[in-house]
Amino acid sequence: MKKVDLKYTLLITLVIGLILSCTNKNKVESVTNLSSSEVTELVVDFKNTGIKIQPTMYGVFFEDINFAADGGLYAEMIKNRSFEFTNPFMGWLQPNSNKHSLNKNSGIASAIKYTGNPSNKNYCRVKVNNDKGYELINEGFRGMGIHKEASYNLDLSAKKISGNIKKIIIQFIDKDGIVLGDTNIVPTSIDWKNYTAQLTASKTEEKAQLKITFEGTGEIDLDMISLFPVDTWKGRKKGLRKDLVQLLDDLNPGFLRFPGGCIVEGRTLERRYQWKKTIGNIEDREILVNRWNTEFAYKSAPDYYQSFGLGFFEYFQLSEDLGAEPLPILSCGIACQFNTGELVPMEELDPYVQDALDLIEFANGSIDTPWGKVRSEMGHPEKFNLKYIGVGNEQWGPAYIERYKVFQKAIKDKYPTIIIVSGSGPFPDGDYFEYGWEELKKLNTEIIDEHYYKNPQWFRENATRYDSYDRNGPKIFAGEYAAHPKEVEDGPKENNWEAALSEAAFMTGLERNAEVVNLTSYAPLMAHIDAFQWAPDMIWFNNLQSYGTANYQVQKMYATNKGTNLIEISKDGMPITGQNNLFASAVKDIEKNEVIIKLVNTSENLQNINLQFKNQTLTTKGIAIILKSKHLEDNNSFELPNKISPVEKQIDLNGENLETKVAPYSFTILKFKLK
Repeated sequence: MKKVDLKYTLLITLVIGLILSCTNKNKVESVTNLSSSEVTELVVDFKNTGIKIQPTMYGVFFEDINFAADGGLYAEMIKNRSFEFTNPFMGWLQPNSNKHSLNKNSGIASAIKYTGNPSNKNYCRVKVNNDKGYELINEGFRGMGIHKEASYNLDLSAKKISGNIKKIIIQFIDKDGIVLGDTNIVPTSIDWKNYTAQLTASKTEEKAQLKITFEGTGEIDLDMISLFPVDTWKGRKKGLRKDLVQLLDDLNPGFLRFPGGCIVEGRTLERRYQWKKTIGNIEDREILVNRWNTEFAYKSAPDYYQSFGLGFFEYFQLSEDLGAEPLPILSCGIACQFNTGELVPMEELDPYVQDALDLIEFANGSIDTPWGKVRSEMGHPEKFNLKYIGVGNEQWGPAYIERYKVFQKAIKDKYPTIIIVSGSGPFPDGDYFEYGWEELKKLNTEIIDEHYYKNPQWFRENATRYDSYDRNGPKIFAGEYAAHPKEVEDGPKENNWEAALSEAAFMTGLERNAEVVNLTSYAPLMAHIDAFQWAPDMIWFNNLQSYGTANYQVQKMYATNKGTNLIEISKDGMPITGQNNLFASAVKDIEKNEVIIKLVNTSENLQNINLQFKNQTLTTKGIAIILKSKHLEDNNSFELPNKISPVEKQIDLNGENLETKVAPYSFTILKFKLK
C-alpha cells in the first residue's frame, strides 16, 4: 500500500471513530474510572434553610392534543354528538340507508340547519320508510370502551315530525354486530324533548359502537345524542374519566395549566381558543376544529374537533378537585407563529384584553358581578381564587412584547395582586429567547415561561441551567419540557428509561434553584394510543386502560416529595451536578418534619455514597424510594404498566452518617425524620 493510501486510511478511521463517538454521546455515558469500592463523600448541611420550595413547584400542563380531552379526559363516548362537524355525519354510519342498503326504501338521515342559533347549527332528521329497522351507528373515539356490568347514561333530544316512530332502540355492539347491552326510548312529543335511558354492558370491549334502530315509520329529529359512564370522577354526570383524573390526583400537583399551549393561539385568530364560548350550557357551546387535526401529515386526524364539554368552568373545577392552583393561558392577539402568525391590529386589541379581565371576574368575582353571576349559575357560587394568568403561549418578537405591555397594564391596574405569566418563545436559547428575556425583564414581569424539548443528553448537561440566573429577576416557569429520545419507535417507546432518568437528573437542578424556579410541568400530559399526534407523553391511554410512563413516575416522586425548604447538599463544597454521573438535591419538609434527599445515578455502575449530616440530628430509621431499570430502552406499557415503578425499603443511619449504594441507572429518594 502506498504511504498516501495509508494516510487516507488512518484519516478515514479517525473520522469514523469521531462520528461513532458523537453518536454514542446521545446515550448515558458510563463511569469507567469509578470502581465499586470507591466512596463518594457528600455533605448535607442544614445551616441555611431559608429558600422556600413553592407549593406550585411541580404541576401539570393540560392541552387537548392526542385526543386528550374529547376521547380522553372528557368522558363523552359519542363523537360528533350534535352533528356539528364540517361533515355533519362524520363519526356516524348509516349501514342500511337509501344509499347503502339493498333495501332502497329503508330510510335516510340528513342534516338540517337551525335558524338563528350560531352555536348549535345542525340537527339530524331521520326518515324511516318501512319497518325493516333503519339504523344509525356511532363509531366513538376510535371505538367505545365498555366494561362488563358497568352502566352508561344515554341522553338525547328528539322531536316527532310526522308518522309514528314508536320506539328508538339503543345498543352496544362489537365489530361483528353482536349486541353487548341495550335499552330503548319511546318518543312522545312533537316538540323538542330530552330523553334519558341507561345501558349496562354484558361484556368488556375496547372498540364497541353504539347502534340506534328505529321502530315504526315517519320522520323524527334528533340532537345532542350523548353517552357517559355512570362511574365518572366524583360521580358527576357528564363528567370526567375517572382513571385519568386519578392519575393526575396521584401526582399531587401544585397547579393545573390549561387549556394548553399552541391550542390557545389557533392557526388563525378566528380559530383561537375563546374561553367565553366554553362555559354555560353544554349544548350551547360552539364546537371548533382542533388545531392539531391535520398539523402533522403523518398523523392526520380530520375528525379531531373540540366540543368544549371540558371548558373553562370544568378546568377550574378540576383544579379545585386536585388542590391545584388554576393557571389559565389566554390569547394575546397573535395566532400561532409557526402557522399564519396572524396579528390583531393594536387598535383592535381591547376585546382580547377584556377577555382576560372578564376571566378574572368569572373566577374571583362576587355573585353580584356579571361574570361572577355566570359562575354561580353554573353551580359554583364560591370563588375559584385565581392567582395566576398567562398572556400568550410561545409568541416571540416585538409584536408579542407590544401586546403584552397592554395586557400587563390593564390587568395590574384592575387586579394588582394577580400574577402574570409571560412567555420567552418556543426555544430555550437563541435570538428570540434572548430578545424576549431582555424586554420582559425591563417590564419587571413576574414569571417567564420557558420551553424545551431536547434529547436526553441535553437534559443531563443542563442540570446547571438556572445556577447563574439573576436571583432578583423574574421567576421561572418551566412550562413545557420533555426529553425526546431519537432512533426509537414513534409513540410509547419514546417514553423510555433514558429519557425519564435524564429528566430526573435535570430536575435536581430545578429543585436546587427553587429560589428562581417556581413552577414546572412536563408536556404533553396525555395521549390516546390510537389517535396521538405527538410523542413522548406522560400518560398513555386507550378506551379501557391508562398508565403512567417512567417519566410520570419521576414526576410523581418529585411532586409527592417536594418539601418546603431547600437545603445544601455538596461534594467538596460544590453542588452535585453530574460529577461521575451523579446528580443530587435536598430539601427539608417543615410540615412533615423530615429531610428528603434526591440522588440520580445516570451511569451503568453502582455508586457507593457516604452522606454526612451537619447541623441537624436525624432519627436512625429512614426510607429509600428507588426507581430504576436495567436497560435504558425499557418503558412501561399497557401489558406491563408498572415495569418501571418505585419500590421502598428501610434504611438505617449510622450516627451522623449514612452509607448507601445507589444502583446503576436509578433515581433514589432518601427520607429521614428530624429529631
